[in-house]
Amino acid sequence: MITQEQREKLRGWFAGRLPDDLFEELVEVTVDREEITVVGRIPGPKLAEGVSDAEREASVEGRIQEFRERTRETRVGVAREAEHQFRRKVSWGVECAGQRALFTHVAAPVMTRLRQPERQVLDTLIAGGVARSRSEALAWCVRLVQKHTDDWLAELRDSLEHVERVRAQGPDADQD
Repeated sequence: MITQEQREKLRGWFAGRLPDDLFEELVEVTVDREEITVVGRIPGPKLAEGVSDAEREASVEGRIQEFRERTRETRVGVAREAEHQFRRKVSWGVECAGQRALFTHVAAPVMTRLRQPERQVLDTLIAGGVARSRSEALAWCVRLVQKHTDDWLAELRDSLEHVERVRAQGPDADQD
């Protein structure tokens, strides 16, 4: 589990290390055991009044692709430093005109054992065309739970951070 202080230090490192002109704003730095994801805001394209939604969407997608290609070398350099220092892969994303796009990011495998009723849930999702495999169905379930339990998960993370702080003050703290 990563503490709030560790998250803040990580965000601070990226805020200090990224070139000032890379993003308009550093929106988010998230981290787990495998990956650090850095998301920044870039300016949207300047469009004439009354353009269609299709034109607006295509221009934003074009802007994101242009940013990705133009900044690749800079982002790779920063990622190499961060990967060496923090021992995690670095992924990138942008927000542009209300649209979010993540570039290459880690898809970490997860192993689990499920009983028949749980497997039947996954198989029903496959039969219904929601997913093509059990692993895809399980990922869909996780995204659904994530969408509906953000508050509960935030409270749980806060509790875990509190446990880490108390543990760090215990009698074994000096041994680390």
